[in-house]
Amino acid sequence: MPFNRLPVPLAACVFVAACASQPPAGTPAGEAGAAPKPKAEPRVVVAKPAPRQAPLPPVELSTDILFKIMMAEVAMQRGQPHVAVPAYLELARETHDPRIAQRATELAWNARFVSAALEAAGIWLQADPESAQARQIVATLLVSQSSLEDAAPHLARWLASDKENVGRSFLQLNTLLARHQDKQAVLRLVASLAARYPSVPEARLTVAQAAWNANDTELSLGEARAALELRPDWELAALFVAQVLQRRSNAEAARFLGEFLERHPRARDVQLNYARMLVNERRYAEARQQFEALTREYPRNAEVGMAVALLAIQARDYEAADAQLRRVLELDYKDPDTVRFYLGQVNEELKRADEALKWYGGVTGGSQYVSAQARYAGILARQGQLPQALRHLREAAAGNSQQRVQLTQAEAQLLREAGDYRGAFDVLAQGLETSPAQPDLLYDYAMAAEKLDRLDVLEGSLRKLIALRPDHAHAYNALGYSLADRNVRIDEAHRLIETALKLAPEDPFIMDSMGWVLYRMGRPAEGLDYLQRAFKLRPDPEIAAHLGELLWVAGRQGEARRVWDDALKEHPANDVLKATVKRLAP
Repeated sequence: MPFNRLPVPLAACVFVAACASQPPAGTPAGEAGAAPKPKAEPRVVVAKPAPRQAPLPPVELSTDILFKIMMAEVAMQRGQPHVAVPAYLELARETHDPRIAQRATELAWNARFVSAALEAAGIWLQADPESAQARQIVATLLVSQSSLEDAAPHLARWLASDKENVGRSFLQLNTLLARHQDKQAVLRLVASLAARYPSVPEARLTVAQAAWNANDTELSLGEARAALELRPDWELAALFVAQVLQRRSNAEAARFLGEFLERHPRARDVQLNYARMLVNERRYAEARQQFEALTREYPRNAEVGMAVALLAIQARDYEAADAQLRRVLELDYKDPDTVRFYLGQVNEELKRADEALKWYGGVTGGSQYVSAQARYAGILARQGQLPQALRHLREAAAGNSQQRVQLTQAEAQLLREAGDYRGAFDVLAQGLETSPAQPDLLYDYAMAAEKLDRLDVLEGSLRKLIALRPDHAHAYNALGYSLADRNVRIDEAHRLIETALKLAPEDPFIMDSMGWVLYRMGRPAEGLDYLQRAFKLRPDPEIAAHLGELLWVAGRQGEARRVWDDALKEHPANDVLKATVKRLAP
């Protein structure tokens, strides 16, 4: 009998079984705000079957075909795609049935057999040239293989196939194209596709996003403004214009959002971003006006309340943040433990220790659980109750091994802050008895050993950590700095720090180490350059100590004193800084 006239039960058996497994994941639909971030993989859309019936070939359902279908499905159930994919692809070649070709495409893509998926999708499209989903998948697969020129006609027909939803299709384009390395080529492709839809605002915004990714700021701004002219109340376009303007000037971006709000006062997302921008510009009085307006406009919206509370914390308006967070808790916010954690932080800032303890104590789970316990213990320790603080951390329930490690680290930190370096060392040693290969514990244990001048333990722990995590930049840095600071094995120290800097070239602490080891190697001018860059990125007191020392030996004592004096105002108790000043400028 013809294959397209299978008896219903048998057809259901074959094709319902086939559709039971996951299809290739879809290119996310929805509006993209800022420049899209690359996804883990280019993804393929297999939409719900369209109501129309695809043309089916007059192929007889032979015993051989049925056997191959069942064999392929059983192979997939057993996790054998290397058997299932070739079987389905062979069937697709033989039958040119779009259903078989679609199934072959799905299985091949899920197994990441990209060439097989592309061939199967091509057969599917040949068998059903009017299938928008087949065409979109072919284009997606071609893009994943960096074949933009080959993908272009398929993308054009895909956009044209659904004129009513062409705007939504355009908003998917940049997500689809985000991983392609040649951003200029992507921009040319998107611009050519959008040229046919000059009055579609999504098309103009898609060009703006592609131009942004290609570092063409002027084109990006012009296209985003054009999108906004076509749809004057479109918040997404307004936010994108502001993002582009921020590259030129925060003040200009803030002014633009303020003017947009004057025309569209109910634009909630714009108002939240405007308030955030005002906080970043330290225009706190104006930011508070926006907080109050948002609260009035959305009094029962917990999400808005939480956003306003976090902005108030950023603006250091802790009383306002406290009030907002309490209101959010009353509105049954989806993550009450996070709200309680922030209430603890806010009340710490307000010097209300008992209130802070109450809120931290109320955090019973979630991502903030360990931080809440550590802060609770920190308050007790500052109140002179160190034994109670340590007991609190030991008795805190850990949901998993990682939380237990974090609680152990918090306990050791309290002991370090109390000057009990031996106690911290012993706590971390006990933690390593249970988790001997835990990277965070190994690193902290090495740092505790350094305080006790146990260079053997420090080096052994860090070398074990490097063996476990060859990309752990701070392990190389810590070992190299420890050697350099003791002025031993300087060449080895330099090699270790050099490796760390390659792994994390913008880390100010590693720059500091490089500056220090170069100084020890008799290359102070080179070292000074690294230290100045490090201090600019992070005005840390120990970096200040090193920078001041190199300035001092370079004969620039006045500059050295200014660096030290400024650092001492902020960090009067830092031992390294005080010792350096006492040694060089008593």
